[in-house]
Amino acid sequence: MLIAQISDTHILAPGAPERAAESRTENLRRCVADINRQDVDIVLHTGDSVQNGVAEEYAFLRDILSDLEAPLYIVPGNRDRAAALRETLDHLGYLPREGEFLHYAVEDYPLRLIGMDTTCAGERKGFFCAERRGWLEETLSAEPEKPTLLFFHHPPFDVPSEGYIDGYRNPAERETLTAVVSRHPQVVQILCGHVHSQNRRDWGGTVVTTMPSVAVDVRKGVDTAIGEAPLYMLHRFEPGAGVDTGTRVAA
Repeated sequence: MLIAQISDTHILAPGAPERAAESRTENLRRCVADINRQDVDIVLHTGDSVQNGVAEEYAFLRDILSDLEAPLYIVPGNRDRAAALRETLDHLGYLPREGEFLHYAVEDYPLRLIGMDTTCAGERKGFFCAERRGWLEETLSAEPEKPTLLFFHHPPFDVPSEGYIDGYRNPAERETLTAVVSRHPQVVQILCGHVHSQNRRDWGGTVVTTMPSVAVDVRKGVDTAIGEAPLYMLHRFEPGAGVDTGTRVAA
């Protein structure tokens, strides 16, 4: 099973005055076109899909992503807004139509997919409250024997970059998330965004990977030899062998 991951696309509405508007659009379009050439099974978006969380941006995002040939699964980032995302991306039938959080599980593939919402409106950092803890524990416990990929926006560890990024508002919530995942060895990997850079760590009995932002203007820690080419990640799952991860430069 081949999975493409995109993240932190930070799309702006057409005609937005920000200098980065055109480049971010082009970055994502190039990734979409290149992903279509890789014969992937699914595409995951790990949040911060748009810049300001408004309907015009989501409508433009939907238009760009409509060119994807593989099914798309998205979770929100701190820049996203649940109401606008739900309303504008209403063709994504797996997104819950009500409730505070955009959590879901997908059972259609050899690898079970669990998307979790770690956001709170108006906050930059991640959250893992008691309600989220209960949902994740119950969802993981429902299929203890099936290999599972967990994906959400905020990585469960601190990432030093061009500043110091602490992923979660409350360190105790991050520790609780670690404890929940540690009890479920079927989680073969966790995919995150948020930090705009690539990191890979052993954590909670599994592996956590973060990816560079698709939006090149906010990307961090990428070899300058790549230049301004946008990036995305490919994850190949083989039963019994885990997940092999690599970064691909969009042609």
